[in-house]
Amino acid sequence: MGNDAAGIRVGERLSAMHPELEVKDGGLGGLGLIPMMEGYERVIVVDAMTGYGTPGEVHVFNEPPSSTFFPMTLHDVGIAETLQIASALGITADVIVVGIEGGVIESFSNRMDREVEEGVGEACRVVLALLEKK
Repeated sequence: MGNDAAGIRVGERLSAMHPELEVKDGGLGGLGLIPMMEGYERVIVVDAMTGYGTPGEVHVFNEPPSSTFFPMTLHDVGIAETLQIASALGITADVIVVGIEGGVIESFSNRMDREVEEGVGEACRVVLALLEKK
């Protein structure tokens, strides 16, 4: 998954460093995220994004981000649409999205660019800081 695996890498690192955290792999995202958010007061979604800075930059969205940054895929809707649907269904979790700029996302790559890998480390720090702010 190359640079597109940034969100998964954050989850793996956080699980290893903090086994007390509930970390879930949202897979390919989209509508499948909705049941995963049920019953939680706060949800932090971490994913790769494109078109908003240099590779590895980490951005925090307290409001649903535009699909420009987390585009819809051919198989499902984007994060912005998913959060709108979840809200319409009565899911009231406070959702924060942490995006890691992935730069060039290759379909099938077994390596992550160094800058994006550094962004994964920064995203882990950002998530932990967000969790400390209750």
